[in-house]
Amino acid sequence: MQNSYEYEDDSLSTREVLLYGMGSLLLLGGTFFIGRKLVRDAVKKNEENTSLNEDSVANYAKGIRMAFDNDGWWGTDEDALRNVLTKIPSKDVFEKVVKSYQRLYNKSLMADMQSELNTSEYNEMIAIINSKVTPQKNGQVYLSNKQYEGWAKRLKSAFDKSYGFVPGTDEEAIRTVFNEIPTRKAFAQVAVAYNVLYNRNLQNDLKGELEFWEYEPMMKIILNKPQ
Repeated sequence: MQNSYEYEDDSLSTREVLLYGMGSLLLLGGTFFIGRKLVRDAVKKNEENTSLNEDSVANYAKGIRMAFDNDGWWGTDEDALRNVLTKIPSKDVFEKVVKSYQRLYNKSLMADMQSELNTSEYNEMIAIINSKVTPQKNGQVYLSNKQYEGWAKRLKSAFDKSYGFVPGTDEEAIRTVFNEIPTRKAFAQVAVAYNVLYNRNLQNDLKGELEFWEYEPMMKIILNKPQ
């Protein structure tokens, strides 16, 4: 009598093949994302360690983020943001700050800045970045027309400041610009640039934007500078 053996089919069904395939993809995908997160966390930790240096690009990036966060209060601390951007020594350094910000927070600094600020505030901050003074080899500062235009734009942004629907003036922004302008001659060049850009008289606009008790102390900042 012929022996019969029960034949078992070890092949997988189409459904099982698909399930195993999907499982493998999910496993690989999960491993990829976990690995990417670990790398990102390591980069962030390394970047945070470099921020301990006060003049490091990571420290500037963290200062900008802290200005955006504003200790949990609504809105951005514009004075703190202005202070950080003013301290950044050059455009080259600022570009490194942008990259550091991306490594620290996985976000675009420029996109965050645009969403955090209104138009006049954003224009002022961009003008600060675009008008960085370039020191010469002998340590002196070369002031170009671009620098004068940058100061003029920042003053106009300070004049265009609004508080909700209420127009106003950012006196602190004006004071910051006046403190940066090194000489009375440079201030005169800023006035020229202001007139060229906006067809307006800077001195008249200052008088119109500032209260009489604010105008004189503000102008003393310029008058106390060298010729």
